[in-house]
Amino acid sequence: MSAQPTEKAPEANELQHRYSAAYANALEERWQASLAWPNGEGYGFRQPNPGEAGFDASKPKFYCLDMFPYPSGAGLHVGHPEGYTATDILCRYKKLKGFNVLHPMGWDAFGLPAEQYAIQTGVHPEVTTKKAIDNFRRQLRRFGFMYDWSREFATIDPDYYRWTQWIWLQAYSSWFDPAVKKARRIAELEAKFAREDSLVTLDGGVAKKWSACTKREKQAHLDTHRLAYLGTQTVNWCPKLGTVLANEEVIDGRSERGGFPVLRMPLKQWMFRITAYADRLLEDLAHVDWPDMTRTLQTEWIGRSEGAEIRFAVDGESEPLIVFTTRPDTIFGATYMVVAPEHPLVARALARDAANTKLAEYVAWAKNRSDIDRQASKEKTGCATGLFAVNPATGARIPVWTADYVLMGYGTGAIMAVPAHDERDFEFAKAFGLAIQQVVEIDGSPFTGDTATAGEGRAVNSANAATVSIDGLSTADAKRAVIAWLEKSNLGARRVNYRLRDWLFSRQRYWGEPFPIVFDEEGNHYPVSASQLPVVLPPLADYSPIESDTPQPPLAKAREWTHTTAGAAGVDPALLAPDTPVVRETNTMPGWAGSCWYYLRYSSPKDASRFVSPEAERYWMLSRKKSAASAGVPTAYDPATCHTGGVDLYVGGSEHAVLHCLYARFWHKMLFDLGHVSTPEPFGKLFHQGLITSYAFQRADRSLVPTDQVTEVKEGEFVETATGEKVTQIVAKMSKSLKNVVNPDEVIADYGADTFRLYEMYMGPLEASKPWNTRDIVGVFRFLQRAWRLAVDERTGELLLAANADAKLEKLLHRTIHKVGDDIEKLSFNTAIAAMIEFVNAATRPQSMTDPTQGGLTRDQLAHFATILWPFAPHIADEIGAKLGLSGTTAEGVRISIATQPWPAVDPMKLVDDEVEMPVQIQGKIKARLMVPAKADAAAVEALALAHADVVAAIAGRPVKKVVVVPGRMVNIVV
Repeated sequence: MSAQPTEKAPEANELQHRYSAAYANALEERWQASLAWPNGEGYGFRQPNPGEAGFDASKPKFYCLDMFPYPSGAGLHVGHPEGYTATDILCRYKKLKGFNVLHPMGWDAFGLPAEQYAIQTGVHPEVTTKKAIDNFRRQLRRFGFMYDWSREFATIDPDYYRWTQWIWLQAYSSWFDPAVKKARRIAELEAKFAREDSLVTLDGGVAKKWSACTKREKQAHLDTHRLAYLGTQTVNWCPKLGTVLANEEVIDGRSERGGFPVLRMPLKQWMFRITAYADRLLEDLAHVDWPDMTRTLQTEWIGRSEGAEIRFAVDGESEPLIVFTTRPDTIFGATYMVVAPEHPLVARALARDAANTKLAEYVAWAKNRSDIDRQASKEKTGCATGLFAVNPATGARIPVWTADYVLMGYGTGAIMAVPAHDERDFEFAKAFGLAIQQVVEIDGSPFTGDTATAGEGRAVNSANAATVSIDGLSTADAKRAVIAWLEKSNLGARRVNYRLRDWLFSRQRYWGEPFPIVFDEEGNHYPVSASQLPVVLPPLADYSPIESDTPQPPLAKAREWTHTTAGAAGVDPALLAPDTPVVRETNTMPGWAGSCWYYLRYSSPKDASRFVSPEAERYWMLSRKKSAASAGVPTAYDPATCHTGGVDLYVGGSEHAVLHCLYARFWHKMLFDLGHVSTPEPFGKLFHQGLITSYAFQRADRSLVPTDQVTEVKEGEFVETATGEKVTQIVAKMSKSLKNVVNPDEVIADYGADTFRLYEMYMGPLEASKPWNTRDIVGVFRFLQRAWRLAVDERTGELLLAANADAKLEKLLHRTIHKVGDDIEKLSFNTAIAAMIEFVNAATRPQSMTDPTQGGLTRDQLAHFATILWPFAPHIADEIGAKLGLSGTTAEGVRISIATQPWPAVDPMKLVDDEVEMPVQIQGKIKARLMVPAKADAAAVEALALAHADVVAAIAGRPVKKVVVVPGRMVNIVV
């Protein structure tokens, strides 16, 4: 329950204009209504593009973007608006500073949560999603956020996802050329193959001239180059739920939801070749202004590692077993090999020895465990394949095992096991009695055989005159020597490996963007022509998953839509005859799709002929460095003079630091390579706001108790209502189950939106996590009451103005203006608010003043204060501004607000102290503090110090041996 401010009922004809919660809500709603919502023209945030009416090319630009929300039925809680409030303050400030400001808002609306909710309730996801959007929009407007609502869109709008599909087609029609490290059109590669009649390697290792390849073989080979391609991935399929599950949703071979059996099976799905961009994704992190934590997370996710690829001959196999290792120097310690249960070598071993039921049973068991379960398991499991490999360094035959701790999706799906120097390999070797051989001597970590010793040192037991000898070499030198020998002997080569995997982009769900692709009866795929987009998601009455042992997406139910002809589907007749029967792709794109490029669409959301207007995109995304000699909007990206990233400030939660930001960067780089965008990075500066938490309660056994089941028996002491058991108040994330979610609608009703905005920013540093405490909001509300009383007579509603400016107050005002502006630039909003509180306290009229119509500030002073308050608390500031003639309606009927005013100019002379405080030390201890003129010389300061009463008393007649004056800092006296 909210702690509401205590308000004394006004006497008749008195305090009719007191700033109460009801008064605040009334004036806020009046201002929001009068300033022409939803377009926000009155606040000045309907920002024209270059070439449009009202655009001012002389102003600098500022593009600020919030990570747009996923609109859920629950609406916003008080944690959601934190980042939105911060960017609104900054954008208002930039507007006052003379910038063209782009600050849009929209909705990330496709995805699994809406579909799940629709299945549970029986209400179509389009209905529930649009209802949620309406509620979110209402809440955001009530906060007073001044987005440019003329640019609003949702990712579920066909006019929007038409271009999401178009971008996917760009990837489908492109390949990554490693020679130039950029994307190029696949047609260029196809033309090269045809022109040179290239010898290409097909599935199964068969080599053919291009001219001899069938249509399907050509397509299959081009697919191995496309940035968007059809690939086979092992997935977690739950027949009962009718869907593919993420690894996190599978526990011990069963679905987290419902506990149903989960099968691991290969499934053809659309993929993005994001791994082609791994190096550029890593390298360009150095050129963006992002938090160090986020850069580290992305670096670790990409996981670049240097090492060697080594080929091990296997008895009875024509092809070698290839492994990647970051420690080729330990090859002499490889005493066995391990392959993933899904590795083709295991299948061949089973085919060779059908009687090996132990191996078959193990593979069947391991394949149905999720990758997370396999990596988390402490107990090492495995089975010998019966095959042996040859260690190329020692010449020894070593056994090949299969084990679930090796994953097919990482590296080559096979490892050389060096148990003496790898903990997992050591545990496995101990569990199955395999040989352990020390090959690295590490200072301070002697090898005892009781545990693995990992790290760098010097090679030992690593010499073979017939192959290579590295004994005594440091790890770095040993690596180089082994790689040189491998390359010379054609047994391996230096390689770079990545933890990053290609991006699985298919979902067996209904509520997502359809793929613009069809298949003919032979399985060949064909793109829908760009001119025929969007491929509109068909309405389905039954969008629940299909229970099946083989994956069938819900869109398979729309048979009239899925089974059509090439012409009706929009395939170019040059690719396929219009009357050819085709089947549409029934998978949909993931929830990530629409959020990968929305920041670009905001630049020109109404453009029906292009995904963005090049002129608008270049204006909002491309900017020069401050060090650049030339000014104005660049015509093209130049790394020497232009910023790498586009959006000037991108604000959102750190939970999106890796995947969303990484995927958006990948799409953007591809579009940059193809000439569709002007910068190599999407986001120039990234900022993560901290989490706003709430209080929860914990029993002695650490279990949590919902807040509505707790009673406060006295201040700071709580008990569980039903049992009387004492509980401890803790800070926890807001959640429905804990019933500690705070609804901002209720807070606004109790205090007003201006108070809500100020409190969110005053709680602490924007980047820090902090607990919401409704009791603390009262102090901020009282600050606004004092600010109101400073300006307005609560009885009459008339302005209170001072006839003459107080010199000290004028100086403090200029310092406040300077500090607030500086702090806004630094996103240090809590300290800016503290400065304004200090100013209001200093300017508040003493109660002893006899004339109640006299204020503490002059008209100009009050106008300046209202202007710096406006970004934080716009409604009360505009109300004061209206009384000053800064906002409201002009004689010509034009609505204006403080948005049309400039940020107050600061007089530098008023930032200089006339006097400074200096401590006086006697024998090293402070005995007095004195105020001295700022420009006083050392002799004058010394005289003032020796004459100070406290100094005279401390010296007590003793002779002064020495006086040291540190100008502006301190005085030290030695007696």
